[in-house]
Amino acid sequence: MEKIVVITGASGGIGAGLAVEVGRRGGKPVLAARREKELREVAGRCGGEVVVTDVTKRAEVERLRDEVIRRCGRIDVWVNNAGRGISKKVEELTDEDFDEMMLVNTKSALYGMQAVVPHFKERKRGHIINITSMLGRMPVWSPRAAYSASKFALNSLTVNLRVDLQTQFPEIKVSSVYPGVVATDFGNNAKYGGPDSRSFSFGQQPEEVAAMIADLIERPRAELYTRDVFREQVAQYYGAVDVAVLESKPPWVRRS
Repeated sequence: MEKIVVITGASGGIGAGLAVEVGRRGGKPVLAARREKELREVAGRCGGEVVVTDVTKRAEVERLRDEVIRRCGRIDVWVNNAGRGISKKVEELTDEDFDEMMLVNTKSALYGMQAVVPHFKERKRGHIINITSMLGRMPVWSPRAAYSASKFALNSLTVNLRVDLQTQFPEIKVSSVYPGVVATDFGNNAKYGGPDSRSFSFGQQPEEVAAMIADLIERPRAELYTRDVFREQVAQYYGAVDVAVLESKPPWVRRS
């Protein structure tokens, strides 16, 4: 691979799995998150660099960019992976709940995009990968409403950045990745708790998703659904004459 790959949210889950996979393929992962102990454990498995970073703070994201360039000379790929879930329905959400979801899941990625794009423009190449969610494509589970909204917003930012860059900077790629349930501690770490993501029999292993993202780094395209059926479900949903008919059936009827 021979690429310098910055990965936020790399202290566990998909981010840690991707760091290990990038290292296995000959790339240089740079791991960013707040938990230094966990980052260093992952770095020991992949030969990566560690930059402790709170991605909800723009200045720290810019420091991350500068530190990677100082240490490694360049950035080839920037993966916005950090995020957090929530378990609360729309009518129960507070301002604080909603603001936190937008900050952690959307603004942190915006900070990353805005930090790295000037560097990519100077080099006339690069790759931004935003890890979004199937909940950013379809409203499958109402307690994740604010999380879903934050991912819908991220999808819009991602698409519009890609459109803005494609004419003048065609070698700067911008991709969205849409996982479903992944067997990580995401559910346990959701605000107000929630079901353990590892308890679902249909969940994907983080290593499987990480390998698919590594493939995307090697062969960029605009969108990656981590299961083919997800693309079919999205087409069915948005192709429906009345989406309320679909929403009255599983899995939309899961409300608790």
